Amino acid sequence: MMIFRKLYNWTLDKSSKKEAPWFLSIVSFAESSFFPIPPDIILIPMVLAKRAKAFIYASLCTLSSVVGGILGYLIGLLLFNSIGIFLVNFYHLDESLNEFKNYYNTYGAWIVIIAGFTPFPFKVITIASGLFKLNFIIFILCSILSRGARFYLVAGLLYFFGEKIKIFIDKYFNILTILFFVLLIGSILIIKIL
Repeated sequence: MMIFRKLYNWTLDKSSKKEAPWFLSIVSFAESSFFPIPPDIILIPMVLAKRAKAFIYASLCTLSSVVGGILGYLIGLLLFNSIGIFLVNFYHLDESLNEFKNYYNTYGAWIVIIAGFTPFPFKVITIASGLFKLNFIIFILCSILSRGARFYLVAGLLYFFGEKIKIFIDKYFNILTILFFVLLIGSILIIKIL
């Protein structure tokens, strides 16, 4: 837990620097296509450091995430046998890929909306969307809806309750870190079971 606390403190410090929006954009873009760390870890301290820019940061995070999602979609569509299969194996979804395809063909848009809002690795969904050829326009619209809802909710809560939330995070950081990883692993397992 100490390493995550140090990362949180480091991010909180960096989030007030002038290059912080670029850092947020890069992480948001990368997380939607190949990077394992969600942008919330950067968004939260940035909003806590500069609450007046909360919705600008949420917009930046959403836009970068959707553009990164397009890269993930293209990986699934054009590069699945090289890059895509590596990422599927990394998340241990290779065995349930055919079952997942059946669900995806029926509920593809809903999967993008739900997974884009949860801690589930969005890159898996963006790659699957390309691999299973979900309509590209539907994919973009669902990504904007789900990622925007997630990042604006986080930014809005921090904007209105920032200091109280900061105190809460500082006080319960270890528990929140464990809860985050439980939700992350749980969402991966749910997708594997489906």
